[in-house]
Amino acid sequence: MRFKYSTTDPSQNEFDSLPRIPLTLRRGNRVIQAVGLVDSGATVSVLPYEIGIQLGATWDDSKAIIQLAGNLGNQLAIPFFANAEIGEFDPVQLAFAWVRKPEVPLILGQTNFFLEFDVCFYRSKLEFEIQPKQE
Repeated sequence: MRFKYSTTDPSQNEFDSLPRIPLTLRRGNRVIQAVGLVDSGATVSVLPYEIGIQLGATWDDSKAIIQLAGNLGNQLAIPFFANAEIGEFDPVQLAFAWVRKPEVPLILGQTNFFLEFDVCFYRSKLEFEIQPKQE
């Protein structure tokens, strides 16, 4: 399944486009629609605080045991699991580092988005392709 690179603001041009993908996240009886940044350089997938709350989670500082790196290096995170649906593909369980910092993007990283999907980037065409992993 191929997707176009996209921007988050109409004032941005194609050079600001990034590989973003619409997905449905489910946890228990809660369901939300979201857009995730497919980031092959991210070690872990990151879930924004607001989305965790919408999915019925409660923040507990004592459970914040993941130390993030990079731009979020000073943030602690809580392990968070949700089922994700992308297009017509079968649902998969994704593992996230849930952060309390506001306005963090939903990041789909190596653990475990890239363990569940094969991804090919075609930056020159502003497209990318994903396929479920082959068993």
